[in-house]
Amino acid sequence: MAEEKKKKKVDYKSAWAEARRIIWNARWRLLIGSILLLISRLAGMVLPASTKYIGDEVFTKQNYGLIKWIALAIGISTLVQGATSFVLSQILGVAAQRAITEMRKRVQAHIERLPISYFDSTQSGQLISRIMNDAEGIRNLVGTGLGQIIGSVVTAVIAIGVLLYLNWQLTIATIIVLLIFGGALFYAFKVLRPVFRERGEITALVTGRLGESLGGIRIVKAYTAEKREELSFARGAHKLFRNVAKTVTGVSAISSFSSVVIGAVAVVMIVIGGNAVQGGTMTLGDFLMYISFTFLLAMPVIELTSIGTQITEALAGLDRIREVMSMTTEDEKDRDLEPLPTVNGTIEFENVEFEYDKDVPVLKGISFNSRAGTTTALVGSSGSGKSTILSLVLNFIKPTSGTIKIDGKELRSVRLRDYRRRLGVVLQDNFLFDGTILDNIRFANPEASFETIKEICAIANADEFIEKFPNGYDTVVGERGVKLSGGQRQRIAIARALLADPRILILDEATSSLDSESEALIQEGLNRLRRGRTTFVIAHRLSTIRSADQILVVEAGEILERGTHDELIAQDGRYKQLYDKQYRFEQNLFVNPGEDFTGNKSETFAASKL
Repeated sequence: MAEEKKKKKVDYKSAWAEARRIIWNARWRLLIGSILLLISRLAGMVLPASTKYIGDEVFTKQNYGLIKWIALAIGISTLVQGATSFVLSQILGVAAQRAITEMRKRVQAHIERLPISYFDSTQSGQLISRIMNDAEGIRNLVGTGLGQIIGSVVTAVIAIGVLLYLNWQLTIATIIVLLIFGGALFYAFKVLRPVFRERGEITALVTGRLGESLGGIRIVKAYTAEKREELSFARGAHKLFRNVAKTVTGVSAISSFSSVVIGAVAVVMIVIGGNAVQGGTMTLGDFLMYISFTFLLAMPVIELTSIGTQITEALAGLDRIREVMSMTTEDEKDRDLEPLPTVNGTIEFENVEFEYDKDVPVLKGISFNSRAGTTTALVGSSGSGKSTILSLVLNFIKPTSGTIKIDGKELRSVRLRDYRRRLGVVLQDNFLFDGTILDNIRFANPEASFETIKEICAIANADEFIEKFPNGYDTVVGERGVKLSGGQRQRIAIARALLADPRILILDEATSSLDSESEALIQEGLNRLRRGRTTFVIAHRLSTIRSADQILVVEAGEILERGTHDELIAQDGRYKQLYDKQYRFEQNLFVNPGEDFTGNKSETFAASKL
């Protein structure tokens, strides 16, 4: 727990540094806004200043002719105040929204370029909260919030100057009371800051869990887990409620205390001011003017109470953003690496080891060479390390030890973006965006022509179902492609990979969602695609990888066997055992679906997934 608290310690120095950068970028709008604000505040002082003349000149000296001029001055000042306030909200409001937009763009661009390992350990909902919610507080720095602070300070300074001129003894007593209030305010904000920060973290967690629940709604319904998800969300919502209640209580306490302070100032003012009028050291007009400017001083105090809370929340959000922005992106790592202008496609693993968790090895001394233009197939039991090898080829993860080379150059030494531009990928999780089929295929190459895409879809055997849709290639697939079948999603993913025209092709069970007929139709297209490209294949049907140039049998993170299909069959080892078991399983499906000849369901099911 101590370590977790240390990790979440707020660095307000860095948050202020980020705040200053944001303010500097909006400096010209803030300058214009400050000038308008000064005009607005000065115009707002006409009314309290006029009370002296109403008391001394109009009523005491009965100079009623001044009333129309005083009324005119108040009317003009009110119009000026209204006009400047409207223009001010437009200038600073636009500045705030621009700053929020730019911050969101910066954070999103930075997060997109973080290593895959960061996404593996962070919920997408939390990242969305970082991008969308944490940036909202900026409006209080470059919008009306900061403007109100400046205006409040200007108003308070002028008001104190006038009050000192009218009665310095009374004003000093008032300032003492306000200083006590300021100290209490500072302490309250110090206590509330971590609470506001925690609110952002709780919101991110609740949003993340909610996103997972809605994204996996089919699984939730399939296992009738709606009540469990309801309870999970309720726990998060109540935790957020308790945090909000705590901040509401704190802010309410500050507001109540400010009311007490204003009351205390009024008591001091009435006692001391009343005695001053009685003693003849103050006129009635001076006393009325003093009352007006005292309330003019009290209003900024109340504003600072509210705005201070908003600024505190904004700084907490900026600190959370700073945490993300301080992480090193893949692009930053690429700057010092040598470019990779061309890729032939030879991939070499030399004694590669990898572990996700310390001292829990996933790969142990993996070594192999995949020459340019050849196909390497990976087979083995579930959890043997096949997909981890492909993740290393994709450079999504880095080896714990050992070396991976591309065309003789160590993969760590070349620019990641240059390397990935030569990759084509079809993973087990065929992610499709909520858009049209055309948009999803064109994702790999936005400049590709429609005719090229149609040719690619024909190779991937996707054209036959796409053209049956009423809207054809403009058919909307839904979030994650939910409106398509698994086989249809798979073929669109294959077409997307084909369109990238890669030098290195990754097929992680690329035909796993296809039935036997569709698989047979697409296999010829895949074989044509593989020519001239370095291809890595994981296939659950061993019959589909018979033509591979080399087959690696991976078990428990080690390569047990390697060779062509015929060579491995001749070795009569693990590969032949897997092949025979699957062959018997497939033959048995025609006799007794769901069981092998021994009646062992679980073993045949496992074999079908190899």
